[in-house]
Amino acid sequence: MKPFTAAKKLGIHLPATPEEFQNTPLTREAFAELSDNPPEWLQELRRTGPHPRPEVARKLGVTISGLARGGVEEALTTDEITALLEEMPWWLSQERYNLAQVRDEELRVKERNAERAAKRAAEGR
Repeated sequence: MKPFTAAKKLGIHLPATPEEFQNTPLTREAFAELSDNPPEWLQELRRTGPHPRPEVARKLGVTISGLARGGVEEALTTDEITALLEEMPWWLSQERYNLAQVRDEELRVKERNAERAAKRAAEGR
């Protein structure tokens, strides 16, 4: 497996990994070993970052698109994420609100569809 793919699956930022990891393809066995028994560098990277954009978005409670709209284009460390959450700039507050609205709407649609399916099933008997 290519280092980029391995980093993505491990949830880490590839440029922050050791050179050996960046330049060496992994076998499935080596990847499984990294996942099951992460070395210290991997544990530290997961703890302090820098984190890839999907992880930054998850920790901030926004979408990756929301990060881009907020001007966050690079990987952030855990301390930088914490500072953003404490500062709570307007864009971050707005993006968190937007994501909550989208999730509420998705839940409403899911419940509506379940009700319709139950109604159709009851009528079909």
